[in-house]
Amino acid sequence: MRPFRFGFQSTSTDPEEVARSARLAEDTGFDIFQVGDHVGAEPSALLSLATAAMVTDQIRLGTLVLNNDLRHPVTLAQELATLDHLSTGRLEVGMGAGHSFTEYAAIGMPFDSPAVRKERLAEAVEIVRALLDTGSITFAGNHYNLDGAATLPALQAHVPLLVGVNGRAALAHAAQHADTIAPTMLGRPLADGHQHAVRWEASRLDETIDCMRECAGSRWSSIEIHALVQSVAVTQDRAHTASDIATRTGMHPSDILCTPFQCLGSHEEMAQHLLMCRERWGISYYSVRDIEAFAPVIRLLRSSSIG
Repeated sequence: MRPFRFGFQSTSTDPEEVARSARLAEDTGFDIFQVGDHVGAEPSALLSLATAAMVTDQIRLGTLVLNNDLRHPVTLAQELATLDHLSTGRLEVGMGAGHSFTEYAAIGMPFDSPAVRKERLAEAVEIVRALLDTGSITFAGNHYNLDGAATLPALQAHVPLLVGVNGRAALAHAAQHADTIAPTMLGRPLADGHQHAVRWEASRLDETIDCMRECAGSRWSSIEIHALVQSVAVTQDRAHTASDIATRTGMHPSDILCTPFQCLGSHEEMAQHLLMCRERWGISYYSVRDIEAFAPVIRLLRSSSIG
């Protein structure tokens, strides 16, 4: 059974608070400090991680996730390799296909179909992987064509690469190229371009994991599975909280109680929930957005021989 790993994803719009939360996450026992990547009034993802690298010593630093369409993969790899050196080899890279049509509209960028964005992401993943590993690549694809492109190689011999995707073709590619797969289990974007319809049914996640396992083949045992926990709710009435979330999301309360994308209840109940999710789906890597509420769960799992 793969050991648990825990990430804290900062959502602060204050760059100084991002740095403070990186130090707090390290002091609290999180394994990795993470930032998202959006167009808007929020700090730069990669500059935030560079700052976090300067104020921390041990915690790993990651993107959850970079929107592939906002950067060319060669210039991205150059920045990532630089960041890996600045952090003394603590970088982890998360990449996604982009999803917020409002952000694309704001900067005048075409919002291609999911299939096209995912295909472009797949090519970028291969390019970034090669450049971080070796510093050079020649590549011919439908979206990128490179002739001896070169960058600074990363400090680490192998920078861990997470891909956040849905859909069989995208999952199949991730299963062959990613170190970590983050099945988002989200549906169409809602009107604001940020919120999504959710697809958290346990049976649907069963099917998704089965698809990933089939596509990974012999790689399956080496792949880490990640879930971004959308909310952490400390409560003595887990069922009532699940019912409230179910009403807002259109899900059945039983699926809310079961899903790895929600953590509800006492800290002991949350710890037991994550153990169940790891047993059923193999999900061992969880990211949350609330240090204070979740830190006791980390302590409980780490104090147990089964954590």
